[in-house]
Amino acid sequence: MRIKVLIDNISKDELKAEWGLALYIEYAGHKILLDAGTTGIFAENARMLGINPEEIELAVLSHAHYDHADGLERFFQENRKAKCYIRSCCGEDCYDRIKDKYIGIKRGMLEAYDDRFVRIEGDYELLPGAVLLPHKREGLDKLGEKVGMYRYCGGVWTADDFSHEQSLVFETEKGLVICNSCCHGSGDRIIEEVQQTYPDKKVYALIGGLHLFKSSDEEVLKMAENIRKTGVEKVYTGHCTGERAMELLKQELGSMAEHIYTGMEIEI
Repeated sequence: MRIKVLIDNISKDELKAEWGLALYIEYAGHKILLDAGTTGIFAENARMLGINPEEIELAVLSHAHYDHADGLERFFQENRKAKCYIRSCCGEDCYDRIKDKYIGIKRGMLEAYDDRFVRIEGDYELLPGAVLLPHKREGLDKLGEKVGMYRYCGGVWTADDFSHEQSLVFETEKGLVICNSCCHGSGDRIIEEVQQTYPDKKVYALIGGLHLFKSSDEEVLKMAENIRKTGVEKVYTGHCTGERAMELLKQELGSMAEHIYTGMEIEI
């Protein structure tokens, strides 16, 4: 399994960066795009890294926020065949009420590319050995309320329960690898959700943002402690984790935690 970071907040060399995340994944002979960042510049980075977006077989949207979804427009323009798998409840309805700002999928995209999106429910086998998992615990709306994330539908505001968020989980020789781009449902709890789904399998790694850039030092350190307790061996994280939180994670987890960046390659 090979992963290349096509977009992250930071970059090295001549590759471009932006607030967002996009991962290119090669798994069992298949080529997968997980998220596409904000603007679509992931495609330029991909070509500089020797990846042709037209050859990607399928895409996955981790959740319904602009910094992961809006670059899909560029993807659909350059790749005319690949489907994109999203949770059935995905809509253009996500807001940050603290900032009074719309943070959802670019308006009109779901309708404009309706034939490219595949809406799924429950545990969904994407490929042999690769499964899309939704959150499976109650009360996630409390997390949404805490950080000011809401959904507005039918004239009603509801705290986001992140039912539009999903994990892409791969079976590998080292164990299960979880890709969850923002972990709004809490990184440690997402690992636990996967462990409960596959009680007889080891979880080797978590890859993606941990949404800690607004969290207190105490909250970050507690997250690090909980992640260590899960028994995972590697955490590759960036984007919404935040630089301050990243330093704290490294202090607590040591080499177990690695900071991702645009252009980084991960071999598992």
